[in-house]
Amino acid sequence: MTELRQRGAAEKELKHRRSEDKGSETEGRSERDGASDNEAKSDSGIPEVPVSADDTPEVLNKALSGLSSRWKNWWVRGILTLAMISFFFFIIYLGPMVLMMIVLCVQIKCFHEIITIGYSVYHSYDLPWFRTLSWYFLLCVNYFFYGETVTDYFFALVQREDCLRILSKYHRFISFALYLTGFCMFVLSLVKKHYRLQFYMFGWTHVTLLIVVTQSHLIIHNLFEGMIWFIVPISCVICNDIMAYMFGFFFGRTPLIKLSPKKTWEGFIGGFFATVVFGILLSYVMAGYRCFVCPVEFNNDSNRFTVDCEPSELFQLQDYILPSVLHSVTGWTTVKLYPFQIHSIALSAFASIMGPFGGFFASGFKRAFKIKDFANTIPGHGGIMDRFDCQYLMATFVNVYIASFIRGPNPTKVIQQLLALRPDQQLHIFNSLKAHLTERGLLPALEAAA
Repeated sequence: MTELRQRGAAEKELKHRRSEDKGSETEGRSERDGASDNEAKSDSGIPEVPVSADDTPEVLNKALSGLSSRWKNWWVRGILTLAMISFFFFIIYLGPMVLMMIVLCVQIKCFHEIITIGYSVYHSYDLPWFRTLSWYFLLCVNYFFYGETVTDYFFALVQREDCLRILSKYHRFISFALYLTGFCMFVLSLVKKHYRLQFYMFGWTHVTLLIVVTQSHLIIHNLFEGMIWFIVPISCVICNDIMAYMFGFFFGRTPLIKLSPKKTWEGFIGGFFATVVFGILLSYVMAGYRCFVCPVEFNNDSNRFTVDCEPSELFQLQDYILPSVLHSVTGWTTVKLYPFQIHSIALSAFASIMGPFGGFFASGFKRAFKIKDFANTIPGHGGIMDRFDCQYLMATFVNVYIASFIRGPNPTKVIQQLLALRPDQQLHIFNSLKAHLTERGLLPALEAAA
């Protein structure tokens, strides 16, 4: 009995020791895991971007102090939206040149907001030359794109000035040399401890240039096709943004996407139908004015932009036969529409269906860095990039749409290229064109008419 008791006591002590050993192992593991987590956090070293303070004007804060935060935000957004729309109408009134300058200013501000986020995330590492090189690359890319635009649309002015003609002739080489200088500066700025972060930020800068600068350049190209190709797409995006917010605010119940919890299916669908109707009506109004439908061209005699032309068939009323379903409902057999209104349906549909994905992309970007807005430039709206996240995607679509379905060969550009050739090359083209027109029987008719 005594031996049994001793054996039982020994077994209990052994079990107790084993449990203590397991507990100590568990504690050790948890400590090591915690240490590894802390090490991972310190290795990542990505500080959160500081949250911007409430920037609502004091006047609005006092006037709306009695309202709930939901309705206060509604009124602030509404008042600032009306102010921005009024400013948009004002710059349209000022003409194409001012619009181009505004596009450039918006581009620079959007670039600044995105680069500032990158700098805020990685500022603790004190990366050398990061902001300097970012702005230098912005200058290089703008020099390239705007130089191409000047050469295309201001050809006569360029040929008239010797310095501009030299810059135009070697424009792409100069652009490449400028970029290569920045590339070499980046390589020379590499620091041993921060290679990976520096290449992160190099990629950050170039992706920002691709998203902001390239697409803002497409906005200017759309403007040269006619102000209607600039105003209608932008207005459709604005309309969809407003109407989706209104439908979602009053009727929204069903969440649309996790990236933007406040977006609802009710707002998405309501915004779609409202935008399509708005696009058709706005197109009908604008298509009747030459100042909106004519391409923006530079007049060499007056040294200013002109928007006067004979409207193309795209902007001339035509009769369309209604389908039997609509005929039974309306009683109309035909309806007069501008062909551009048909195209406006495609623009409106893209603005309301695909355009919001630009906003979802921006929402995902902001969630990745735990920020609410890109900046606090506009109270209730955030930064400029928060308002233009959909506009850039829309600009790319409009440019592709024009190139695919609207634009044909441009005689003006062909003549510009011919004038840049040597005299013997011009004579060769003249003789070839003369022979071609003679074979088709068009040249004698033209000579008889002359």
